[in-house]
Amino acid sequence: MTLDRPIVLATRNQGKIREFRRLVSGFHVEVKSLSDFGPIPDVEEEGETFEENAVKKARFTARVLGFPALADDSGLSVRALGGAPGIHSARYAGEGATDEERNRKLLDAMRGVKDRSAAFECVIALAVPRGPCLVYEGICEGLISEEMSGTGGFGYDPLFYYPPAGKTFAEMTEEEKNAVSHRGKAMAALLEEFDKVLVWLRQRLSEEPF
Repeated sequence: MTLDRPIVLATRNQGKIREFRRLVSGFHVEVKSLSDFGPIPDVEEEGETFEENAVKKARFTARVLGFPALADDSGLSVRALGGAPGIHSARYAGEGATDEERNRKLLDAMRGVKDRSAAFECVIALAVPRGPCLVYEGICEGLISEEMSGTGGFGYDPLFYYPPAGKTFAEMTEEEKNAVSHRGKAMAALLEEFDKVLVWLRQRLSEEPF
């Protein structure tokens, strides 16, 4: 099963691009990213859920470029903080803040809090230039550590402790993390039916102008 158009990843994050290309290497599909195109406007992530933001990014990218597009939105939700930072995870410590600054702010907010339960959530949306989206979700539950630990990963990984592994995401290898993470689970759900997804894409794209 092949496509006559590439799938565009709505990101310039090289780590995400490499990961997705590796995951779909067994399928006959060309993968591009925003880095393969000229400048396009940024999408305002003003949705109230991860799904709203992922769908908005995927639909916008597909419509602007004329190719099927895949986007994800993800973040960390902490029970004791009423679900924060949630959809604001990347901006939790303000625009332009570093990962360490965001982690420090979260540590301060959790100081003395007994309930450390939290969950990473990820939603992946796949859109065609016109028409509906396919949506996949992954959730990984864990705890917020009382201090940062580990040098791998990114974002809140040094604080997200995963009990079954006995370590934080930042202490895991990339393979260990991908096997249990929110994004890994969402990608696994997509790849599990990727043959059917390609059929769906071919049908939808045949109804749209090239």
